[in-house]
Amino acid sequence: MIRSISPSDAGEVLTLQRAAFVSEAQIYGDPDQPVLTQSLQELEAELRTAKGVVAVIDGRIVGALRAREGDGLLQIGRIAVAPDVQGEGIGRRLLEAIENDTECDEAELFTGSLSEANIALYESCGYREAERIDQGDGTAQVFMRKRLR
Repeated sequence: MIRSISPSDAGEVLTLQRAAFVSEAQIYGDPDQPVLTQSLQELEAELRTAKGVVAVIDGRIVGALRAREGDGLLQIGRIAVAPDVQGEGIGRRLLEAIENDTECDEAELFTGSLSEANIALYESCGYREAERIDQGDGTAQVFMRKRLR
């Protein structure tokens, strides 16, 4: 089941995103990524203003995604799927749910250049690379966009 995210989900979403992003931290050799160091209070504050969705299986949040809308652009971030259910289409369903719940004309998200599975997923969902920002360490932030309307 996919439903809207709420501030009361903060504790479970924080646990989920930490579990989901450990593999990213290993790929980049960076355990201090903001998604891993975000506090519960920061996440609670974010959930009071952010739009988002969660995937729930048997009462457990197994996926989460947050987004912001502005100037016709849906900015998608912090897509997290529990490691034990990755590859089962949950990320795809989260993206579809948020894309269908906006009036924005275009959606944007980003990932790291070494995150091949993420890039492949986003491309298969219709996202195309729009910009690459060199991070000075042999990696880049890859911004991807998709026309929604």
